[in-house]
Amino acid sequence: MPNLVTMGAMMQCVPFGAAPSSLIVIPKGTPVTAPAMLAATVMDFAPIVNIPPFGVCTSLANPTVAAATAAALGVLTPMPCIPATVGPWQPGALKVKIGAFAALSDTSICNCAYGGVIKITMPGQFITTVT
Repeated sequence: MPNLVTMGAMMQCVPFGAAPSSLIVIPKGTPVTAPAMLAATVMDFAPIVNIPPFGVCTSLANPTVAAATAAALGVLTPMPCIPATVGPWQPGALKVKIGAFAALSDTSICNCAYGGVIKITMPGQFITTVT
């Protein structure tokens, strides 16, 4: 069963991010987990605001990586990651909502415009199970 994702959940950009990152959840009202932690929704997908960089990026679809690689005569040259999410996390929790939006579960993914898939590797808590 999926777990509810909260502030500080660990994420990874597969396969292009070099380092994990921690989800940032902006307060939307009363925390919904015990102990009181800020729960995430599918709408917590904004680059930098919610999804910090993953170290360096190795995707050639990333314009900075492509330019650096071209300048290095074709030798793959990783560049700093700036996530380029293309939409909300999918799928969200089917039955749990926070305000008007589905809660974020640890089985949700978020796609990056450069070809990476952002996945939750540790949900931030293991108390509430959602469907």
